[in-house]
Amino acid sequence: MNFYASSLLELMVDMSRTVLKVRKKGVIILPKKLREEAGIHEGDEVVVEVVGGRLVMRVLKPKVVDVDPGLVRKLLREEYELERRKYEGMLLDEASPGY
Repeated sequence: MNFYASSLLELMVDMSRTVLKVRKKGVIILPKKLREEAGIHEGDEVVVEVVGGRLVMRVLKPKVVDVDPGLVRKLLREEYELERRKYEGMLLDEASPGY
């Protein structure tokens, strides 16, 4: 069996590997089978990085965190108050004589 035939056999055994062509502007079309196996859906974002000379692609999944809405409101109020004081001070500095 030659290299080409053994490579094709390997591809048939491991369906999560395929040869893709890089098109204009670096566009690569991922076959449906690969997208399904990787859990990639239309509109998803993926992270692509070079690791040891290879491209590694993974789906960017947002982290879901449990946030206390009351704490968020409190922090936003504090931030708003700090910003208000800062701008109020800037306006008072502009109004004072000495320019």
